[in-house]
Amino acid sequence: MPSILQRFFKFGSQNMAIDLGTANTLVYVQDRGIVLNEPSVVAIETINGVKSVKAVGDDAKMMMGKTPDNIEAIRPMRDGVIADIEIAEEMIKHFIRKVHGKRSLLNYPEIVICVPSGSTSVERRAIRDAASNAGASAVYLILEPMAAAIGADMPVTEPVGSMVVDIGGGTTEVAVLSLRGLAYTTSVRVGGDKMDEAIVSYVRRHHNLLIGEATAERIKKDYGIARIPADGIGETINLKGRDLVNGVPKEITISQANIAEALAEPIGQIVEGVRIALENTQPELAADIVDQGIMLTGGGALIKGLDEYLREETGLPVSIAEDPLSCVALGTGRAMEDPIYRGVLMNA
Repeated sequence: MPSILQRFFKFGSQNMAIDLGTANTLVYVQDRGIVLNEPSVVAIETINGVKSVKAVGDDAKMMMGKTPDNIEAIRPMRDGVIADIEIAEEMIKHFIRKVHGKRSLLNYPEIVICVPSGSTSVERRAIRDAASNAGASAVYLILEPMAAAIGADMPVTEPVGSMVVDIGGGTTEVAVLSLRGLAYTTSVRVGGDKMDEAIVSYVRRHHNLLIGEATAERIKKDYGIARIPADGIGETINLKGRDLVNGVPKEITISQANIAEALAEPIGQIVEGVRIALENTQPELAADIVDQGIMLTGGGALIKGLDEYLREETGLPVSIAEDPLSCVALGTGRAMEDPIYRGVLMNA
């Protein structure tokens, strides 16, 4: 039987690494790098009781919140794991075809997929089955924090303690790594989605206005901030939604300070997860982290001022990866290609 590495380094292979994220799916193809980055959304159309895939990725996301009764835009990933295996399978199949075209029907790829460190064996089996049914000839897994650390060029193969905080759409992975392994890891089920929900809830509670997920996500990306601005207000934002009292469309104005107040709870949970990880870290590794600091990856790392807030709360140096959105996909791809990362891949 050939080893995992021998199987991966076949000549002319079209093997793939997939960051199957709650918000976005990124696909890395061997020797080509990241070739696809699209939302993890599938639009399903029902005609005479028969369901079929109408759109996947970017096209499907544009339909969210705007579909007629016979079309439903579904996000098959929740909290970093598969919530709807059939829809996830269709999504993976679509992305494989989009990357490889008709060749994928003749040359099924081997796939590495990242999974949250806190995922159960049942959840991991669901990911394996979805990828296998989508056409993968073999499926391997890699833990998300390990992939993020590799993608951020952290010294994971050396006898040095490093801490990575990967803030994704569904989960925040906090891990201490050393010698190609996880010395400590915790998965906090808080991420970009919970931040969006917090903004929706805040606006509904304080202004009796109902806004959609897409609007909340846009506000988070454009105006999200970890702490109340120095002037107590910051930038102002115009919001449009439905008035819950009168039932008619309405526009209001809120400030960045309001957004910071809305995000306080999910960000506080992330900081608490980091504290717990630091408390459970072995003394020698903790000493290394004092020098190495904490690396932030994932889309949540782009929340303005989050690195400074975390620095104040922990007293440790905090830095943001060069390309936080792509770190997990890049790390998964490198683990697939580079023999130096032998041992980080797991059989699904």
